[in-house]
Amino acid sequence: MENVLKYYEFSSFFKDESGAFSGNEISYTELNDTHFLIFEENNTNYNLYVSKFKNKNEIGHQVPEILELLIVNYDKSIPEHRIAIKQYLD
Repeated sequence: MENVLKYYEFSSFFKDESGAFSGNEISYTELNDTHFLIFEENNTNYNLYVSKFKNKNEIGHQVPEILELLIVNYDKSIPEHRIAIKQYLD
């Protein structure tokens, strides 16, 4: 998982204070100024979301304007999971 986070330049994990991710740790990468991919760490599982915020400073502090769950329990060994990230970032 660490390689995926580094390769796609996700931020360090930090605690969600917005309530949108149930107070779990989250990490994000920018798609553009207002859209982001977010990994939520839930115990040892990672859920991947696409989201919209006014700016990156709102992530983890404000509820997103748009939040769509892309993958539950991300697993880099599953091709469909890798493709989900690539369709946004490559």
